[in-house]
Amino acid sequence: MTDAFINRIATALPPHDVHQGFLDFGRRMLEDDNRRLALFNRMAERSGISHRYSHFEPEGEGDAAHFYRPGAFPGTGARMKLFENFAPHLATEAAERLLAGEDRDRITHLIVTCCTGFFAPGIDLQLVERCGLSPAIERTFVGFMGCYAAINALKLARHIVRSEPGARVLAMNLELCTLHLHETSDLEEILSFLLFGDGCAAALISADRIGARMDSFKAALLPGTAELIRWNIREQGFDMVLSGGVPGAIRSGLAQARSTFLSDEAPIELWAVHPGGRTVLDAVEGALELPSTALAASRGVLRDFGNMSSSTVMFVLDRLMRDAAPGASGCAMAFGPGLVAETMRFRMAA
Repeated sequence: MTDAFINRIATALPPHDVHQGFLDFGRRMLEDDNRRLALFNRMAERSGISHRYSHFEPEGEGDAAHFYRPGAFPGTGARMKLFENFAPHLATEAAERLLAGEDRDRITHLIVTCCTGFFAPGIDLQLVERCGLSPAIERTFVGFMGCYAAINALKLARHIVRSEPGARVLAMNLELCTLHLHETSDLEEILSFLLFGDGCAAALISADRIGARMDSFKAALLPGTAELIRWNIREQGFDMVLSGGVPGAIRSGLAQARSTFLSDEAPIELWAVHPGGRTVLDAVEGALELPSTALAASRGVLRDFGNMSSSTVMFVLDRLMRDAAPGASGCAMAFGPGLVAETMRFRMAA
């Protein structure tokens, strides 16, 4: 059976670092409640995040000043119009970095994941036109799966290459999470504003023995956790519920399920864990009894970019692959609605 490899990854970010602006926004939502404001400030200090990026600042000039207006935040339609404007540019930037020097006529398949915006004709067709890809390219869109969608896209790409050894797959993970900031007095929702930023990652998957060989994929559904992560389309944008119970559920669930994806295989030297937040990484570290240095790449991505939903684990993989020793064994892992942990075992090419 043909092996499939993640040959390389390229990433792209919007222009504005908005972390401090989002913190200021959250504080204003809580300024009449000293107790909850103190909790928010404490969580912000412990978040492990220094930077997050967006196409506009919450209180910036131009489009931003007219978008996030206290008392008049936009509806879903206005947010999707901005998605239609910004998303193709960011996707194209990542794709162009990935495909530099590549014979684009050889790209046979395109997979796009996104849970923060939709339109048709979509990002896939925009990429075909903007990047000069073949009009005959096979296209697949993986929508609204949340943060673990990148693992599912890689799984699909592996199936394609194993069934068609000559295939060359472009996998694109694009999320504009900051489009869905909204006014609320709900502390759990406001705390989610501590985490999310925008970003895009593109990967080339083929049978070329370069990069990371994808060996196996396994999923673990954690029972009784369906209400902990929710992502619903509402009138005022997409509503995210990220319960404070998520880290505890991940810790207990992974401790019970670890044998499903860690048994009878080589020791893991590289950990590419989706940084859903500092406490999520702490939970994974505790459940799997990892040394404190094991999740350094994940913590670095969280610090530098925040949680970018489906693109985040690819940012982590990109960092690990750049410095990994030939033959090193790894595990990628991401979490999302369900609550589900999606995992991928991989090994760097010799």
